[in-house]
Amino acid sequence: MYLSKEIKEKIFKKYGKSKSNTGSTEGQIALFSHRINHLSEHLKSNRKDFNTERSLVGLVGKRRSLLDYLKSKDIERYRSIIKELSIRK
Repeated sequence: MYLSKEIKEKIFKKYGKSKSNTGSTEGQIALFSHRINHLSEHLKSNRKDFNTERSLVGLVGKRRSLLDYLKSKDIERYRSIIKELSIRK
């Protein structure tokens, strides 16, 4: 699989509070962003893969809802994660 345990730990260590805290909002947003980027690259070469396209749309929706939640709770954390991951609305 493209997303090994080491990659997940690295993502949560960088964006979350620690490598074992997988529930932090920033860590989940970063993980979804990594998966979205991977699926987007896959769809560039396999444009008729509709199951992957559906999964991609679902992931984007989940990330959007987490971003909305973070925006309502702490606007500074929201702005920092948007800037770090280069996500724009």
